[in-house]
Amino acid sequence: MTLDYELFDAGDVVLQGGRVFPNMRLAYRTYGRLNAARDNVIVYPTSFGAQHYDTEWLVHSGGALDPDRYFVVIPNLFGNGLSSSPSNAAQAFADGSYPDVSYYDAVAVQHRLLTERFGIAKIALVYGWSMGAMQAYHWATRYPDMVERAAIVCGSARCSPFNFVFLEGVKAALTADPAFVDGRFVSTPSVGLRAMGRVYAGWAMSHAFYRDALWRTLGFTSLEDFLTRSWDVAFSRRDANDLLAQIRTWQSGDISRCDQFGGNLADALAAIAARVLLMPSRTDSYFQVRDNEDELPLLVNACSAELVPIPSDYGHRAGNPALIPADRAFINATVAAFLAKDGNQETRR
Repeated sequence: MTLDYELFDAGDVVLQGGRVFPNMRLAYRTYGRLNAARDNVIVYPTSFGAQHYDTEWLVHSGGALDPDRYFVVIPNLFGNGLSSSPSNAAQAFADGSYPDVSYYDAVAVQHRLLTERFGIAKIALVYGWSMGAMQAYHWATRYPDMVERAAIVCGSARCSPFNFVFLEGVKAALTADPAFVDGRFVSTPSVGLRAMGRVYAGWAMSHAFYRDALWRTLGFTSLEDFLTRSWDVAFSRRDANDLLAQIRTWQSGDISRCDQFGGNLADALAAIAARVLLMPSRTDSYFQVRDNEDELPLLVNACSAELVPIPSDYGHRAGNPALIPADRAFINATVAAFLAKDGNQETRR
């Protein structure tokens, strides 16, 4: 079978936690052409459970991530089933225990891809939604001389305690399935995947979304129809052990959790030199606006920093609005304007 994506063989990688990941592989896809200066690059990491197929809707002619102007690289996050994951790399670990892979680890391999395979030294924009946004934050922190702009869409610099607890509920629903044995799934947990979707439905969409029956705008005939056709099957297309691996990555996410910053978030945020766009959803339940509000004044060395919430009632989903025209237009317009900013233009709002 011919793949419509490429694989970067990173070799044996020493992870942040100290374990060695043998023959670690990063799946990625590119769109557009790299210019002669190699500086028209947009890095667009994937989100929870997503593969590049799920997010490439934002890459199109005339949009903010325009492949006619930019060389867009979508690296698939480890644990998504295309890059190294429990579902495709279990044989690499004799005891069957897939190691914890942090955002720090993921971004380090992505950096190797860009520098070793493409000779890239400057990135015009790192754009990410949700877990992708957390990767964008890590990019801006770890490689401040390389990243010119970072768009953080419905994400934060670290997983908040509230966000962590939300994920504990998701994880508990999934692992309650009898297929979960000795820390891993030994068969497909159909009941657990459905339960996970039902739990997730209450968090991903907002109170206003359900109050005003906005599921009708997405083509559903009733609330139960929305839950059944959208959320009961939302995660069934992914391997359950892969989902657990990505949840662990998410919960441990913290740009300051490394030797360089020793857990000091203010120091980590102060290391960012890029222009930064913080774009939470006004009604997001778990990546809340308040987290970005607290981060904004700590971006003291960023070339510019602005907070522009998405005025939407679609909750967390407002940041990935493939089927929500108003939110899609807002994101495209805001990111296009952000990309157009040059020089040392100071913005604080």
